[in-house]
Amino acid sequence: MSQGIFNLRRVDERLLSAGQPTEAELRELAGEGCRVVINLHMDDPRWALPGEAQIVRDLGMDYHHIPVRFDAPAEDDYRAFEQLMGQLGELPKLVHCVANYRVSCFLAVYGERCLGWNRERADAFIASVWEPDAVWQDFIARLRAL
Repeated sequence: MSQGIFNLRRVDERLLSAGQPTEAELRELAGEGCRVVINLHMDDPRWALPGEAQIVRDLGMDYHHIPVRFDAPAEDDYRAFEQLMGQLGELPKLVHCVANYRVSCFLAVYGERCLGWNRERADAFIASVWEPDAVWQDFIARLRAL
């Protein structure tokens, strides 16, 4: 597994979460059997991999982008993510953003809603990456109330 990716976490045998991978790390993931990349950040040029969508496709993987504002995550963003995850099923995938902050929160809620995780496991997953600020704490609470 591509150990060098920032804040990389293995959720299970088919799902990884991480911060922004490099082109070399994406190539390594493709070689390890990853078939899908889901990007949740806004493609800010300070943090994004230029041409990521084409790089991913050239490596034979599917690419999906759900731009989530870090300062204002939206319930519709999460709904789109949950729907996409359901459509992708068991395909091996990487879900990333800049630092795995957005992703850890989305996956924690997804874990509770769709994977049978309890609250403790979901919270521990987030805590393994970061301590959400007030914006993200509120967002998580709203999603849990859906």
